[in-house]
Amino acid sequence: MSRLSRRPLLRCALGATLVAATLMGNLAHAQSGKTIKLMVGFPPGGGTDAIARILAEPLKDALGATVVVDNKPGAGGQIAAQALKAAAPDGTTFFLSHDHSISILPLVMKNAGYEPAKDFVPVAGFATFVNAFAVSGGTPAKSFNEYVAWTQQQGKGSVGVPAPASVPEFLVKVIGGKYKLDLVAAPYRGSAPMMADMLGNQIPAGVASVPDFIENHKAGKLRVVAVLGDKRQAALPDVPTFAELGLAGFEDVPYYGIFAPAGTPAATIEAFGAALQKTLAQPDVRAKLTAMGLTVGFSSSQQLAAREASYAKVWARIIKETGFVPQ
Repeated sequence: MSRLSRRPLLRCALGATLVAATLMGNLAHAQSGKTIKLMVGFPPGGGTDAIARILAEPLKDALGATVVVDNKPGAGGQIAAQALKAAAPDGTTFFLSHDHSISILPLVMKNAGYEPAKDFVPVAGFATFVNAFAVSGGTPAKSFNEYVAWTQQQGKGSVGVPAPASVPEFLVKVIGGKYKLDLVAAPYRGSAPMMADMLGNQIPAGVASVPDFIENHKAGKLRVVAVLGDKRQAALPDVPTFAELGLAGFEDVPYYGIFAPAGTPAATIEAFGAALQKTLAQPDVRAKLTAMGLTVGFSSSQQLAAREASYAKVWARIIKETGFVPQ
């Protein structure tokens, strides 16, 4: 490429950089002296809370404003989602959420108290992840097939899930049907209390996200024996996918994104997205998120909206096939 032909590309790159800097500068000026709340719909100690805290400090630097994690646990993130709907669209309240609160709850409830497409604005996506099946340290099974055989010997089994009517609960239903097991999903108020019971051997197995399990798996306190998705996870290279084990149909992986109240100015959305993209470019941030089992990747507001719509369509079909009736 000649020096002359490179000049337009250089001008475009510089222009994009200046636009991003201007957007972040405008947001920082608008938020001067204010605190930005990054709401999380689960209690402290769980995977989503840990992810929010990894992002909060570098976002503070990128935005030039104080960013605090605001835990609003309960009802699988529904309480936080309703709080987002009620929040003023002034750029001081955002919601860090995975698929359950945004895509799943509106499918399994007659009235969730919010309509994502109407009440929220997607800001940006930052990662995808997979759910996993894990057994407690006191459970003798060392693999998923051994767990199936052990449960058949027991006659029935209980499996913890972070929230009722969640992807993990539907996975338990599908596993029970596939392997002719009498499995009961035991719902918790978030992954942290579920994890506490698993570590205390109060429940023999659980389904949650890889970020929820990863630290205790590496410490040998529980064992992840299978993961969803179309490929093995970099953080768990020895753990097979359910497709490898003969249970196909769970290849569409969930996502993490940030959302704002409807009516939030477009400039504010773009500025926060630019700050998040800058944050994800930091090697230490990417390393921390990757170590938790996330596949890190920035997606724009429009890309996140399309991802959510596609994911909801897939799970609407799966949920219907289980015979579940919205409550």
